[in-house]
Amino acid sequence: LCDPDSERAAEAFYRFKDAKQYKDYRKMFDEMADEIDACTISTPDHTHAPAAFRAMSLGKHVYVQKPLTHTIAEARLLKNLAKEKGVITQMGNQGHCGDGVRELCEMMWAGAIGGVTEAHIWTNRPIWPQGIAEPLPEEPVPASLDYDLWIGTAPMRPYNKKYMPFNWRAWWDFGCGAIGDMACHIMDPAFWSLKLYEAESYKVQVIFEEGMNNQTAPNKSTIKYQFPARGDMPPVTVYWYDGGMQPKRPEAIPADQKLGDGDNGSLYIGTEGYLTAGEYGGDARLLPDEKMKDYTKPDKTIPRIPGENPYRHWLEGIRSGQKTVSDFSYAAALTEVANMGNVALHCGDKELEVDVVNMRITNVPEANQLLTKEYRKGWELPC
Repeated sequence: LCDPDSERAAEAFYRFKDAKQYKDYRKMFDEMADEIDACTISTPDHTHAPAAFRAMSLGKHVYVQKPLTHTIAEARLLKNLAKEKGVITQMGNQGHCGDGVRELCEMMWAGAIGGVTEAHIWTNRPIWPQGIAEPLPEEPVPASLDYDLWIGTAPMRPYNKKYMPFNWRAWWDFGCGAIGDMACHIMDPAFWSLKLYEAESYKVQVIFEEGMNNQTAPNKSTIKYQFPARGDMPPVTVYWYDGGMQPKRPEAIPADQKLGDGDNGSLYIGTEGYLTAGEYGGDARLLPDEKMKDYTKPDKTIPRIPGENPYRHWLEGIRSGQKTVSDFSYAAALTEVANMGNVALHCGDKELEVDVVNMRITNVPEANQLLTKEYRKGWELPC
């Protein structure tokens, strides 16, 4: 077990008394490389890639929480290393193992609403403070915390309890804002069902934001992605809303009929109707509600995950050698699209043209520096 804060880890340390305890994962791997088969990484975003890179370099299987990485370059790095090492990987977008998102895909692919031309994805996040333009004042570091280890790859800044253990998501040095928290969940149904991973290019642009600054993510934003045709699927425009913003309700859908789960969800507009789903792709249904009454769901063509359990699925993959459904080849592609929304936020109202294959922004060259970051000395990664 490894955590730079022994107080935060106290329950785990108590429950698993026989497990060796560490604050520094680098020391853990140095001392226990021959005893560890696999590890899970549930740290702030800025530590995902360095910890996973160290583990996979040693041939260890890894499960990493979402978003897969802090930057787009890190996502590509982990994807390539996982393939090179042949390890079994999984990202913690648990809805991807659910039955609900499979039903959604089957409905879409059976033509339930025809060709999808728009997808709207929204979340009530952030549920922590954002739009903070200045660093917080210095406070004493708790005795239980190795703050230098927690800072890791990020530039050193004075400790403040409002950075961690929860609010770090807001701060660009540590997290990826509301997009990082929720896009790999709520955007995943659209990414899979609309086969956005097949697009070799797309465009992205911020059409509204409030409170964006160099320290933290904005209080709310709306971001537009434009994807070209993929196979027999038409071009589609995907809208991301956070901060409680939601899409305009189509006139054909009565005001008393719920979209998504309410605070979170997705809405799909097709040439032959509307479909909505909840936060993780569950409760997929046609709208208006009466359209669903006489609808017969298509046959189950996508294999189901036993127990819809992503951890068990990963462990079974390790034992069998079979890749998981959200392994790093899929997870990296989803994370790159999600995090490109944050790149767009740093570029104001500029429309960015993205070359997926070469991981480049082709029309705003200076934006490519935002695909990676500077690492604190001693914490560098080869990306």
